Amino acid sequence: MGRTALAVTGLAVFLGGPLAEPAVRLALFGRALAVRPAHLPGHGLFATDLPGVVGIAATAAGGVSGVILRAGKPERDRLDTAMSALGLRADAVTVHTSDGAETAVTACVARPGAARPWDSAAWTQRHTAVLAAGLDEALRSVADGSRPAALFRRWPQVLSRVSSRLRAAKAAPTLVRRAAAAGDIQPARRSEPYADFFAVEDHDLRFRRFNGGFADPVSRAAFVACDAVTVLPYDPARDRVLVVEQFRMGPFARGDAQPWSLEAVAGRVDPFETPEDAARREAAEEAGLTLGRLLSVAEYYPSPGAVTEFLYSWIGLVELPQTGAWLGGLESEAEDIRCHVMDFAGLMALIDSGEVQNAPLILSALWLSRARDGLRAAG
Repeated sequence: MGRTALAVTGLAVFLGGPLAEPAVRLALFGRALAVRPAHLPGHGLFATDLPGVVGIAATAAGGVSGVILRAGKPERDRLDTAMSALGLRADAVTVHTSDGAETAVTACVARPGAARPWDSAAWTQRHTAVLAAGLDEALRSVADGSRPAALFRRWPQVLSRVSSRLRAAKAAPTLVRRAAAAGDIQPARRSEPYADFFAVEDHDLRFRRFNGGFADPVSRAAFVACDAVTVLPYDPARDRVLVVEQFRMGPFARGDAQPWSLEAVAGRVDPFETPEDAARREAAEEAGLTLGRLLSVAEYYPSPGAVTEFLYSWIGLVELPQTGAWLGGLESEAEDIRCHVMDFAGLMALIDSGEVQNAPLILSALWLSRARDGLRAAG
């Protein structure tokens, strides 16, 4: 049985791996606690099936370095909540500190799955920030009434949403639009009446008007989705593109008589991966393609009035020696995808006819129409 990198006995807690990072400890306990270095011999770290949860397993040699701390009842309650939300349970181990041996209780992964070696060099500060923000959101959701078991099921979605928020916090150009300053938006209330694969948030707030004053309080709802990518595979030597076709719930729920949609390869950005990595992964999963150079089309909100989704669109250079159609997608995600390879002129004809109704594909095709001659000349 594997153990997580989290150990607790009474009010004594051992943390190892990412959970020992200061930002993660702060999110886990709600305040900074004094720590001492500690070591758990005869164990090693491994990655579990839960994103961001790094576990401990007994090994013939080696050990896990971390920290030990003392937690009061409020911190222990937060720890118990986090354990339940992540599907953990307790087990006893002995850790060594600089002043001797001390017994602790380790939280175990309830469903450890297949253990994989954990690469500490790959755990960047970016990943630490995602894990800390995810724990903070999970604990706030429980305080607001969510059940820990529901959070366990939604943990990958929680991490994807907080990853999107962290990317959104980066500086963006403000040459024409207002540069937001502290106090320009005054939140009054936030609630989350629905949260699963997606979430809905209700907000009461005021915002600064262009005349310098504040708007009257308003109530606004947002459909909270994760950041996503699209990539249009293009072969400049043959002037061919690949588009995918699949059933889409949005057109169906709208009442569209034709709910099968022609699109660019697309998918959400998973926790702990970059948008570029997501684009390459989706091309492999949906169409069996290994992309070459990625050319950025745009980074944008497709529907900013009420949807948080942010898209990264690319053209992906690749060889497309055959035309026609074949099937793709992952059965594990219930994907039923048909891939179509066609001349670029054929794609533009489908856009002109109205058969292509997917905004990222139209945007990418129009961008490619401007860059295509240069790419073909260079190729």
